[in-house]
Amino acid sequence: MYESNPDHLKLSATGKWMLDTVLQIEKELRKTPCDKKIIWDLSAVNEFDSAGVLLFIEYMERFQEKTSLEIIGYTNSQKEMYELLHKNIHEIQSPKKKNILERIGENSFEVYTDIKEFITFTGHLVHAFVHTLFNPREIRLKETVYHIHQSGFNALVIIGLTSFLVGMVISDQGSVQLAKFGADIFIVDTVAISITRELAPMITAIVIAGRSGSAYTAEIGAMKITEEIAAMRTMGFDPYTFLVLPRIIALMVALPLLIFFSDLMGIFGGMVAAVMALDISMVQFTNRLYEVLEVKHYILGMIKGPVFAFIIAAIGCFRGFQVSDNTESIGHHTTASVVNAIFLVIAFDALFSVIFTELDI
Repeated sequence: MYESNPDHLKLSATGKWMLDTVLQIEKELRKTPCDKKIIWDLSAVNEFDSAGVLLFIEYMERFQEKTSLEIIGYTNSQKEMYELLHKNIHEIQSPKKKNILERIGENSFEVYTDIKEFITFTGHLVHAFVHTLFNPREIRLKETVYHIHQSGFNALVIIGLTSFLVGMVISDQGSVQLAKFGADIFIVDTVAISITRELAPMITAIVIAGRSGSAYTAEIGAMKITEEIAAMRTMGFDPYTFLVLPRIIALMVALPLLIFFSDLMGIFGGMVAAVMALDISMVQFTNRLYEVLEVKHYILGMIKGPVFAFIIAAIGCFRGFQVSDNTESIGHHTTASVVNAIFLVIAFDALFSVIFTELDI
């Protein structure tokens, strides 16, 4: 509270300046006018902590910038804490900026740590898989079917819509160029081969990475925060057998089926655009499709499915196990899961393309 006099304003601080009261005190301090000299009386402050003193330092500096300030009534203990905090406040508020070499070293060490932890994760996963092969009764069929439904059937709409639109865009944009040379019918070749070999597997994997990969990270991360995973280990259950394997197997089954559905919807989208833009009938499109779309193109696209599925599911589960004991960590690792999965999917797709080209298939 403050009292206004002709030549100065007397500001009286009272009560407890503690962590649980600083917000209310700050609201009152904001109302203080700075149009005349301020005499700040601290004699009625009976309890204080570092939060209270930091608030005092902040508003003391504000008042000194705008008007003259006189502090009265403060005790020796308040003075000692003020001097201690004021001496170190700039180091607390403004940590030393790291130079570029420190940042490179720190990021490199984080990448090294992630790689090392992922190798360890993969080792546990291989051990769990081999153990399950020799003990088929431990295969969790019910959970695997559940994740096939969640990751596969429930993703049909978004996969179908995305593939249909991509097929339309490729056909529409390609038709503009092909029409200039009177090669309209070759739009079928462009759509069919590009969809089945490259785009359908890529689109499906990216959508699933954002949809199911992130879900795996969030689910396992939440279980780690609530100590369900620790409880499983205490009771003798292997989290890799109970949590990771069903998700990986489910996605390796579901993703090839989703790629097949994406092939159909992408080609159908290309057919619709070709009919609209080039006046190619559906019969002509279908006949040309039978001529140019060899089985090998479909198979090469499907081969990528299980590989992409393993990458997405493994990265999602791995990042889930990395979650620490706070909810902010879930968001951080979920984001990292999606980014890592999409990057690796694109990298492996490029690798497949190089291999197929070298093998001339």
